[in-house]
Amino acid sequence: MSGEWVRVCDSAAVLPGELHTAWMDEVPLVLFNLEGEIHVLRDQCSHEDYELSSGFYDPDEGSIECALHGAKFDVRDGRALCAPAYTPVEHFEARIADGGVHVRRR
Repeated sequence: MSGEWVRVCDSAAVLPGELHTAWMDEVPLVLFNLEGEIHVLRDQCSHEDYELSSGFYDPDEGSIECALHGAKFDVRDGRALCAPAYTPVEHFEARIADGGVHVRRR
């Protein structure tokens, strides 16, 4: 059901400065703990169909760099920060409740 909150992992699985992968239905997700806030993107580079979670997460900058071609995205909203990507990565609303990370289904 659209708009429903779905628990995707325990909140302890996403420690400060780290990333974690999860699934919601059949959608691969990458979760980031940026200064205690959880941000969630589709685990797929918008430039190539390649998983972002294998790239370099920079918690100081709040970005993820795709390991395939070096495209960078802002983990807070999914916007592309440099070429070769120009299209944002899908961003999902997240919250922490009852010891888990919950993501809003679209």
